[in-house]
Amino acid sequence: MSTHLPTADLRDPDSAARTARMRDALRAAAFTADGLLELLGAPAYAALARSETVPALRATRGDGPLATLVRLFLLQRPVPYDRAAAALPVDDCLADGWLVRDGDEVRASVDVRPYGGPDGQDWWIVSDLGCAVGGAGGIRAAEEAAGVDRAQLVLGVGGASTTLAGLTVRTPVAKVLDLGTGSGIQALHASPYATEVTATDLNPRALRIAGLTLALSGAPAADLREGSLFDPVGEETYDLIVSNPPFVISPGARLTYRDGGMGGDDLCRTIVQQAAAHLNDGGYCQLLANWQHVEGEDWRDRLRSWVPRGCDAWIVQREVQDVTQYAELWLRDAGDHRTGPEEYAARYDAWLEEFEARRTKAVGFGWITLRKSGAADPSITVEEWPHPVEQPLGSAVVQHFERQDYLRATDDAALLAGRFRLADEVVQEQVGLPGAEDPEHVVLRQNRGMRRATKVDTVGAGFAGVCDGSLPAGRILDAIAQLVGEDPVLLRDRTPDAIRTLVEQGFLEPVETGKD
Repeated sequence: MSTHLPTADLRDPDSAARTARMRDALRAAAFTADGLLELLGAPAYAALARSETVPALRATRGDGPLATLVRLFLLQRPVPYDRAAAALPVDDCLADGWLVRDGDEVRASVDVRPYGGPDGQDWWIVSDLGCAVGGAGGIRAAEEAAGVDRAQLVLGVGGASTTLAGLTVRTPVAKVLDLGTGSGIQALHASPYATEVTATDLNPRALRIAGLTLALSGAPAADLREGSLFDPVGEETYDLIVSNPPFVISPGARLTYRDGGMGGDDLCRTIVQQAAAHLNDGGYCQLLANWQHVEGEDWRDRLRSWVPRGCDAWIVQREVQDVTQYAELWLRDAGDHRTGPEEYAARYDAWLEEFEARRTKAVGFGWITLRKSGAADPSITVEEWPHPVEQPLGSAVVQHFERQDYLRATDDAALLAGRFRLADEVVQEQVGLPGAEDPEHVVLRQNRGMRRATKVDTVGAGFAGVCDGSLPAGRILDAIAQLVGEDPVLLRDRTPDAIRTLVEQGFLEPVETGKD
């Protein structure tokens, strides 16, 4: 069976020159994220992400270069050779296998998806045909289009990959490991700030496609290694490990890109537990994960037990689905709902049987970040936050761990001697009945980052409101005590926990510590 992948030799200078000419042509035709939106319009652009191609087909009925490229690479429609030649160095593309000729027409061998980099870069993500459009039935159609068993298909850009890219810490580092690279999206994101990028995958097709993604986007080549989890890197260590693993909890491992081949959530647990041995001091490991909610166990305690010694952790649960919702989601993702009723029912039953055997009542989805701190008393935060956040969050991740360092090193006396400032774009809301003299409660709300909200009492609201870094916390509390007629000693005794909470959640930022 043909694999239908481009044959470009990424190490050959002539092939590299042809790839550069193709990239120049894509850019010249405005085959970019912004160009697509302008050509298709918002409704057709959004419909394409839902696998609905009719609006995009209507928008590309013209014969301009951009419309031609959209039909070729996104809609997987053949176009006349002459029309393709007006948009691309078509003979170069045929020579390297990006295009295949059928008589007077050419067609794409892979999906090439425009993708906007975080600093305005024009990048392109390569994947198997049909695997970047997404939507119900897409995988079954992609299997036929790519001419390869769907267990080996390589997906393109999706919500999970962009979410992880937005979460990732983006500070200049020497070495980054993209574990389970897929189409190379995380490796591509790492390329501007990492001296060396290593990308691994169990699927050799994925490594090939990741190399094409980097080459077509004009990024430096990564060190591509085949193998499972950390096996390909031996005892090497990294400043950042990033992974969008095949985290789906399913009976068996039918689809390499989705199912990890381990029982339950063991794959995600294994990555977390083994990461510490491959992190340099101060290094981060960031991944998306699914985890089981097991009957009779607290899911937070379960995840805390995963965290390896010497690492701080921040684990955020973004969504929870009961086992029926979860099974139905991934059955549709694989196109199994399009099979016969008996086959679909049998697969659905197998999922529920697996969950019952593992006493799993629900499945959580979220983010896991480890930082190798070496702390004897590690900071492990496990929380549920299903509310909207502001991406990118990479800087918020760094700030979270910096705050944990501060709180761990600061006792109550030092806390009261410290100075704080109210974080940017924090607002106060008063909640109560209309016309009431006093509010029932006061809420502080962030408009940036995690966009948290927290209730505070009158003292907490007053304290936060005057924190501008000029006065120590203790002196502010003394002034508040005088205003409200409270014993300042008692107020100093009972307030540090509330200050710690406001610091931990990012409402207050330490400015300076010292004695009053």
